[in-house]
Amino acid sequence: MGLFPSLGPEELEQSEKAKLPSPLADRMRPQGIEEVVGQQHLLAQGKPLRTQLERDEISSLIFWGPPGVGKTTLARVIAQKTKSTFVTFSAVLSGMKEIKAVMADAARARRLGRSTILFIDEIHRFNKAQQDAFLPYVEKGDVVLIGATTENPSFEVIAALLSRSRVYRLHPLDEDQIMLLLHRALKDREHGLGSQNIEVTESLLHQMAVFAGGDARVAFNVLEAVVRGTEPEESPEGKKIRITPAVLEAALERKTLLYDKAGEEHYNLISALHKSLRNSDPDAALYWLARMLEAGEDPLYVARRIVRFASEDVGLADPQALPLAIAAMQAVHFVGMPEGSLALAEAAIYLALAPKSNSLYAAYGAAQKDLETTTAQPVPLHLRNAPTRLMKDEGYGAGYEYAHNLEEKISAMPCLPPGLEGRQYYQPTGEGLEQEFRKRLEEIRQRKLRASRKETASRQPGSRLTKE
Repeated sequence: MGLFPSLGPEELEQSEKAKLPSPLADRMRPQGIEEVVGQQHLLAQGKPLRTQLERDEISSLIFWGPPGVGKTTLARVIAQKTKSTFVTFSAVLSGMKEIKAVMADAARARRLGRSTILFIDEIHRFNKAQQDAFLPYVEKGDVVLIGATTENPSFEVIAALLSRSRVYRLHPLDEDQIMLLLHRALKDREHGLGSQNIEVTESLLHQMAVFAGGDARVAFNVLEAVVRGTEPEESPEGKKIRITPAVLEAALERKTLLYDKAGEEHYNLISALHKSLRNSDPDAALYWLARMLEAGEDPLYVARRIVRFASEDVGLADPQALPLAIAAMQAVHFVGMPEGSLALAEAAIYLALAPKSNSLYAAYGAAQKDLETTTAQPVPLHLRNAPTRLMKDEGYGAGYEYAHNLEEKISAMPCLPPGLEGRQYYQPTGEGLEQEFRKRLEEIRQRKLRASRKETASRQPGSRLTKE
């Protein structure tokens, strides 16, 4: 006897009726291409994927994008539109035995004139041997492979399989698109929550959209959790579910923060972070960083601003600041959130404590100003290469002095166009390593001055160098 007793026909029927509904995110999956929200760069009229769908001419392809942007949804839309046998395959649950069985079935079906589309979720989880097992069947046309992955397929999918597939990059949904999906769920009486009397403000829906971070599944899960966590109250229209900020905070397990990634608060907070870093205040920098990340700001946006700060406000006072900022950006891209927040925090503290110099920023700005206010002059002839005889005859490269052949390793040869000679854009400060750069720059200028005097002396009549 098993752990669970067998059920009779009546009990089975009651069991079916009592079955818990599937999650809202699953119930709200689009039933056709017209219902898909986002990814218009692939699905708009005339775009390649849309054309393939309409012609039922799907080739092997890979959907690459973050979670909750529609990879599985697009696969299901293809399943509905195509005349092929559609088989789903999970990289988490399937091994070599299952792969070989499915491939053998597909080969037999093709001999009978039926094509097979094989959808592989999380294809990046397959090892090389498992991916190799698909290759002969893809090459022969026994199956059309559709893979879904959150990882860069260049690194996670074998080259032979990748070369036989077209990669489609899917983008995170923006807040307006998430809001559209939430409104759709609230109105849909058959699949969504439209049969319930739910009252929720646009502001709270926007907070859900921000929290979702471009992931439709997260947005639906939050909405469903909030609805389930709210006790219905009596109203003239009957039972009403009134969503409040307190319930939303409980569902998110965090305080809902005032934040609008496209509005004033977005710019206020990034300004506060930047100025706290500039003022060497690591505690304030951490606070503003956390405010942005916990409110749902795109971590790569924050990373880009941190990279900019490393060059603009630290610069050559600490040349390690920029590599560290780049490493933080790459860490966010590689591990995602919330783990990536620590990499950004590490970079923020380092930048706050680093010596500050805006000399690099000022130097580039001065060069930009000269570009705007002076004529773009041709490159001096002595700085040009002369790969052909004609160019050499025209004077290209004439007078160029090879620094390695000189005693000082530096010549007095001008490298700026006429009219800009003597310009000094970069003025190092006394902060951090720029103290050493300032000494080195002064030494370079002294060497050039000596080389110039030596050159001038060599041109004087009667000089030994002239005679030679």
